[in-house]
Amino acid sequence: MSTLAHFPIPLLGFAAFSGTGKTTLITQLLPKLTARGLRIGMVKHSHHDVEMDDPSKDSYKLRKSGACQMVLSSPHRSILFAEQAQPKEPKLITQLNWLNTDELDLVLVEGFRHEAFTKIELHRPCLGKPLLAVDDQHIIAIATDAAIDKKALFDKGLTYLDLNDINAITDFIMHYIHQS
Repeated sequence: MSTLAHFPIPLLGFAAFSGTGKTTLITQLLPKLTARGLRIGMVKHSHHDVEMDDPSKDSYKLRKSGACQMVLSSPHRSILFAEQAQPKEPKLITQLNWLNTDELDLVLVEGFRHEAFTKIELHRPCLGKPLLAVDDQHIIAIATDAAIDKKALFDKGLTYLDLNDINAITDFIMHYIHQS
């Protein structure tokens, strides 16, 4: 059984091909979910080399001097930097283990679509990409902006969601949390 199956709080991913609108959807969902009292953690995968630190700051200089992990802390926020000795694809469980789940009700994950954990697929047929749910048994719903074969979804036990109905997607997530 996957280590992710034993994660201590509900975990829900958004899987889709690049350009489908994962970030746009999540930025619309976050205020709706927090308005319902949820404390939400977020993990986002990027295929790019990210640098959020300013080279003129001490934190950058300390990190570049050899600290493999560093926490930058202020009264407003804390940031954890973890350097990889060699570039490698991150594992979702490693990223999740950095979260303080005692202070969260739900973790949303953008990306990591090839890992085995519960996901909602975002699908835009106009992009010409295949449905991920055909090969991913961890997808529980498909949010789409166009007509698709709903019977095939129901035969697989998937829920159909209108990608443009943010309230319906919010309700689905709340139901998912209460079932977890």
